[in-house]
Amino acid sequence: MKMPLSALIGLILTGGFLFCAVFAQFIAPYPVDAVLGGVWESPSATYWLGTDTIGRDILSRMIYGGQITIFVALAASLLSFGLGSFLGFLAAVRGGWIDQGLSRMVDLVMAIPSLIVALVLLSVLPINLTVLIIVMGLLDSTRVFRLSRAVAMDIAVMDYVEAAKLRGEGQTWIIFREILPNALSPLVAEFGLRFIFAVLFISTLSFLGLGIQPPLADWGGMVKENKDGLIYGKSAALMPALAIALLAISVNLVADWILSRTTSLKGGRGA
Repeated sequence: MKMPLSALIGLILTGGFLFCAVFAQFIAPYPVDAVLGGVWESPSATYWLGTDTIGRDILSRMIYGGQITIFVALAASLLSFGLGSFLGFLAAVRGGWIDQGLSRMVDLVMAIPSLIVALVLLSVLPINLTVLIIVMGLLDSTRVFRLSRAVAMDIAVMDYVEAAKLRGEGQTWIIFREILPNALSPLVAEFGLRFIFAVLFISTLSFLGLGIQPPLADWGGMVKENKDGLIYGKSAALMPALAIALLAISVNLVADWILSRTTSLKGGRGA
């Protein structure tokens, strides 16, 4: 299947973001917290994107900020999918009081906006990367649970699942060998959305002062630090906002292509 142009662009942009995140220490021209020039200097040969509110190089802080933002969002997304999908599959396979108990617990958590829950938790917990990842992963796992349970409920009544039960296969086999491979398409597409949601979520928390803490940098915190520059026509706050938008678009382009490709392959097998 030939890769469409949109997917190729998304793959290149996503790969570029990941490359910069992995090799930030080697790519960034200056240290993340080094004060080098004047306040909100315009882009130049020395500072390609200018300087921020206290004279730090914006390009260097964006590269380091991308590393932190992508790492936290990816770790939180993996945690949410690992926990949410397993519990969703378990609820669909077991049914009964396990399904009801997990579903009602998820409904209770989802009844309160995630941002409010996160703000309350982070106001009393120590704010570090581990705590941020756990809080974000647990809150987001509720949405993954709902999706994976709905998908697994449809798959669990298929003939090949019933045949596996008649063969005496255990629930672990049914979850990982029968349900999971056939649920990958919607989960892959949802992973792209959840990852971008995690990027926006951590950026929002940082903008509100309860996300990534100095001296570390992240894109949401950079928008907060430089937002006053917009009054004076400075673009320092727009650069990290643009990076967030480009990352969101590129990841979704790749996720949409993967979804369409896996769906087409399954359709070909069934023909």
